[in-house]
Amino acid sequence: MILSDRSIREALAAGRIEIDPLDESYIQPSSVDLTIDRSFRVFRNHTMPLIDVKKDLSELTEVVEIPDDGVFILHPGEFVLGATAERVRLPTDMVARLEGKSSLGRLGLLIHSTAGFVDAGWDGYLTLELSNIATLPITLYPGMKIGQISFLQMTTEADEPYGSASKGSKYQGQRGPTASRYWENFG
Repeated sequence: MILSDRSIREALAAGRIEIDPLDESYIQPSSVDLTIDRSFRVFRNHTMPLIDVKKDLSELTEVVEIPDDGVFILHPGEFVLGATAERVRLPTDMVARLEGKSSLGRLGLLIHSTAGFVDAGWDGYLTLELSNIATLPITLYPGMKIGQISFLQMTTEADEPYGSASKGSKYQGQRGPTASRYWENFG
């Protein structure tokens, strides 16, 4: 079951869902708009011959900070990581879906490749997988609406929600665009 605007407001008021900061006007009929932060993680492709998923590749990317009144230009075919300006926390009996804004999708901007699902128990800022599939550069301004998050009620509470020690949750509490930690699966 997807939460309606009324149910979203009730869950926010009860502290079951947290979105911080929250602009009340961003609550839509069945989602909440989220904005983009000013940090971007860009790939330094010239530093490595390939991406070996078994290795720590934290040196493959670097963080670029854009001034609050600045702009980040995403070129055609380019892939960078961004992050929401809002921290999102979910209860242990609810999941969420992050989707792009239709108006930006119509310009060729994709905000996630595979990371649109947010597990029960999540707490942190959401990393965005930004791709420009258009033939012209796209501007990204800190604070602009970038996506929308919807919430789905689970049948029961998760026995081991995201962040549980047994789950090896790599990104709980993350802030800013966080590089892949996939290599930890081979540890």
